[in-house]
Amino acid sequence: MLLLCSNDFSNSTLIQDKSNTIDCKELQKILTRINFYMKKSQLKDAYHKLDESIRKKGLSFEQCCTFLHKLKHDTWQTKPVNQIWFDLFGRFMNNGTERQKVSAESFLRKFLIKQQKEKDVELEDVRQIFAHLNQLEIANVASSKALYSDSHMYIDKDHFEAYLMSAENDVFDPKKERFDQNCMTHSLSEYWINSSHNTYLTGDQLASQSSVEMYMYALYRGCRCVELDIWDGDVDTDLGLPIPIVYHGHTMTTKIPFSDIIDAVKVFLSFNPESYPIIFSLENHCSIPFQEVMAEQLLTILGDHLYTPSESTLKGALPSPESLRGMVVLKGRRPAGPTTEEYNTDDESTDDEESLLHTGEISTDHVEITLSHRMAPELARLTVFHGIKFKNWDTSIENPTYHMHSFSESKVRSLSKQANSRQWIEYNRTHLTRTFPSGKRVDSSNYSPMVAWSNGCQMVALNFQTSDSPLRINDGRFRENGGCGYILKPCTLTTKDDFLKPVSSRLSIKVLSGSCLPKPKGQRRGECIDPYVKLSLYDEKEGKEVCTSYTTNYVVDNGFSPIWNQDKYTFDVCNVAVAILQLAVWDKDIHSKDNFIANSSVPISCMRQGFRSVRLFDSNNTRSGAFDFASLLIEVKLKEQMLEEI
Repeated sequence: MLLLCSNDFSNSTLIQDKSNTIDCKELQKILTRINFYMKKSQLKDAYHKLDESIRKKGLSFEQCCTFLHKLKHDTWQTKPVNQIWFDLFGRFMNNGTERQKVSAESFLRKFLIKQQKEKDVELEDVRQIFAHLNQLEIANVASSKALYSDSHMYIDKDHFEAYLMSAENDVFDPKKERFDQNCMTHSLSEYWINSSHNTYLTGDQLASQSSVEMYMYALYRGCRCVELDIWDGDVDTDLGLPIPIVYHGHTMTTKIPFSDIIDAVKVFLSFNPESYPIIFSLENHCSIPFQEVMAEQLLTILGDHLYTPSESTLKGALPSPESLRGMVVLKGRRPAGPTTEEYNTDDESTDDEESLLHTGEISTDHVEITLSHRMAPELARLTVFHGIKFKNWDTSIENPTYHMHSFSESKVRSLSKQANSRQWIEYNRTHLTRTFPSGKRVDSSNYSPMVAWSNGCQMVALNFQTSDSPLRINDGRFRENGGCGYILKPCTLTTKDDFLKPVSSRLSIKVLSGSCLPKPKGQRRGECIDPYVKLSLYDEKEGKEVCTSYTTNYVVDNGFSPIWNQDKYTFDVCNVAVAILQLAVWDKDIHSKDNFIANSSVPISCMRQGFRSVRLFDSNNTRSGAFDFASLLIEVKLKEQMLEEI
């Protein structure tokens, strides 16, 4: 509360007289900014109930915090935390007075173990929690102000609420969120890898800007497989050297030098030397002289950060992320020489070019020219993953492990519906598959990654420049394991056991309340929001995506402390290891399109039961500025069977 208020309190546009205090009029502006509407008459009544000396001088920062806390506290007769407090610990204490505090023993037994279903928690853990909570600065305006001499023995209702809304009580299991280095030694084929499509684009696929900054944006968002579409550019008039360029070929998108991207990735690795491998997915349209320059630039700029395979390292299982730490790995074409028999145009190139043919952007003559490109040996020897055309799964499984496939989203749907789709999962146990959006998505929208993930595809590439629901699902998936970009796939996708089937479950969610919900895009100005929550379960069943959604009612003019606390929403989860629940907060607008505010996507396998906070993220998957404290309070119930089996 103190930090939330400080930004608005200290803003010079509110405190015009530089007195470091605010009057009733300025307080009204603060309330509007934090999305809490009060009629002027109501605010004046509340303000005039303050001590006369305070009214004359104006509210200090600390007094403003107390005032805001009192506004929240006055709604406690209907506030969910009040009901939770009394239901768990009883309304009255042993001396007959209304309950003001709870002991560490009761907190452990009645709350953490019985209600929250937590294991491996002991009394000493609770005492440390209490000691930390009692150090928090909370404007206590209603409960007893007596300080407990043993701060680790008791907490009051205010501090209980602080715990409920804390990161420590988040619905996303902190054990799953933490990085685990012990799980990073498996073959690359056993991981989901955070992947980007047409990484260089800032917008649509036809006329937007290409930017080196998009690679940094994607990498810092957790992406570890980026795409480069490389074409012949100009020739340097001074040096006489070819200049390979990156852009979306035969469109009006702008062009950037290939070397600039390599420089940017080198800078990223300089600041993040322990990063797990960054895979360059090279869609190579260059002639031999330009490919030779590409190879030289990769070697010169990246130096020891470029992984160069040998014939011996290409045999057997793929290397692990741990063994490739701090390295760049190339995906492209491995065969060298002038022949084109093994040269794969890549399903990706074909898909994009077919789309452009439909839109009239290129001619059939160009496609034929593209297919005739050859590989420079200098570049081929640097490449690890060799893209090949798909014929059938029996042939693919017998190929060397460094051979891989790339499929468009339509091909993914088609393959997953076939009777032999289990062979795709078998293939992905030892080989890699990259999937990508259809070239027909000229607006750079995204497809759902669920079906590809459920078939064990490692690199499910999305348009990172478009913060839509699929990308937010991706953010939730890769929040696990410290956001390192590599998530170990579930055993149903890595173990060759026909008896292992996806685990199902039933999930129940009740949205209780929200806290500190900002305006759309974190804006400072504008009317108070009317927030509602959309709950969507993204799941997979028998090769098809299953999506179930519910929407709460909207709360009028209150993003500061909205209360829902009405319906319970039940979801039948078909594939617990893959399914993800997305909780998205929107601002209701009866006159135009509703505005996205914030979101949290939580894999069911990472979800905790009980009364849990939900930390919300903005469209860039960050919690900064106005989103620092944005959160929900929900009640989660999940079948015990699922918890034991995952």
